[in-house]
Amino acid sequence: MHTFAMKHIILLIAALAAFVPSASALSDVRFHNESSDTLEINRLLDSGSTRSFSSPEERVAFYGRQFIGRPYGAHTLEGEPEVLTVNLDSLDCTTFVETALALAFTTGERRSSWRDFLYNLRRIRYRNGEVDGYPSRLHYICDWAIDNIHRGNLRDATRDFPRYSEIMRTVDFMSANRDKYPALADSANYARIRSIENGYRQHRFPYVKAIDTNSKATKAAFHNGDVVAFVSNLKNLDVTHMGIIVKETPDADPYVLHASSSNGKIEISTLPLAAFLKRNRQWTGVRVFRLVE
Repeated sequence: MHTFAMKHIILLIAALAAFVPSASALSDVRFHNESSDTLEINRLLDSGSTRSFSSPEERVAFYGRQFIGRPYGAHTLEGEPEVLTVNLDSLDCTTFVETALALAFTTGERRSSWRDFLYNLRRIRYRNGEVDGYPSRLHYICDWAIDNIHRGNLRDATRDFPRYSEIMRTVDFMSANRDKYPALADSANYARIRSIENGYRQHRFPYVKAIDTNSKATKAAFHNGDVVAFVSNLKNLDVTHMGIIVKETPDADPYVLHASSSNGKIEISTLPLAAFLKRNRQWTGVRVFRLVE
């Protein structure tokens, strides 16, 4: 074969290889049930690929709705060693949101393989999209937001709202409650978490106050498929819950699609967002994020 042609074939193979997960990367995954999880991911991606969506947020809402009724499951990511964990049988509020985002991201890329989903889930859940031990997981939502926004995965849409406020927090809940996190018994993990927390002393971020979510203008500003993070009233923690906004029409009241620990399943709130916040006094308001393409 001509040397010039051979050179270009080699370059093409190398370029394609960069987009294909290696065998070693795929081995660093913990499935709840590999056979059923991979089949389910492919089924979900196939169902989304045949639909037209007006925005990335609409895809997030679509995929979120596919999990309604699934059981709530806490601590599904814990285990040694730290690897990308996939469990579609039970999800907590964060793994539910991350799963819907990763599915929406994959469909937006016009990809339909569970391998592509794994790549996107990893890049949403871990710092710089790489698994490097327990501290590389983006445990705090302030950290999750900054890392994903910096890499162009998400956009903080909170300042787009007609009325928003700013709050300042020193975030160190994990190290202050070391006994609640078995992985922090390891001194190296503890030291790395403390180092991460040091970057969030007097951390300022925008949020929409609970009282402001009841205005007509604010209700209209929410998009179907927005990710909402519920701001905690604890002095050393930023967020304690997450969900996805669902709206039947642009002018309708926003409701929250979320993994409910109290009801033990993924569901749409029976109350609109404003009333949902009013009933749960531990939340002072919400941050709003949107998927970016």
